[in-house]
Amino acid sequence: MLRRLYDQTMKLSEHRHALWALALVAFAESSFFPIPPDVLLIPMVLAARTRAWRIAAVCTVASALGGLAGYGIGYGLYETLGQPILEFYNASEKFIWIREQYNANGVLIVFSAGFSPIPYKIFTIASGVTGMDPMSFALASLLSRGARFFLVAALLWKFGSPIREFIEKHLGKLTLAFVVLLVGGFVLIKFAL
Repeated sequence: MLRRLYDQTMKLSEHRHALWALALVAFAESSFFPIPPDVLLIPMVLAARTRAWRIAAVCTVASALGGLAGYGIGYGLYETLGQPILEFYNASEKFIWIREQYNANGVLIVFSAGFSPIPYKIFTIASGVTGMDPMSFALASLLSRGARFFLVAALLWKFGSPIREFIEKHLGKLTLAFVVLLVGGFVLIKFAL
């Protein structure tokens, strides 16, 4: 089943609307969706390595715009939308600490969260709630997400065939590692912050 899903994802990554799907996932992930856009970015670049930079650019811009949507949720809709999202991710109790840290380290926090596997949406919403300067937020978001997605695209562009063979050979183990990292990011938010 996992192999069939992988093959189907690789085939869909070549579809004429694949960039739009990637943009939608990247946008949603930065504000409310739990699955990172890497699940589409990686197969899309592997399927069309000559388009790696365009794919990374679409992912970056959509993710940064999604970050602004998350900022908007925090800024204008915290009580109706932001707080339930934070509660869904069990991050409400840790939110007070995050809010205090923004007073001194907002740009560094946003940049670090945007580049790391930590769920970025928590930090986009927090930026809006704390009233972080929108221009500083947008710049940190664009730079960190761009660094992350262009790094992935560059590695896949440079080492595409061996990476694809490695993924196909170790698909089960890599899927397990992805799930562990995804869950680990949420656990980190819940217990470490």
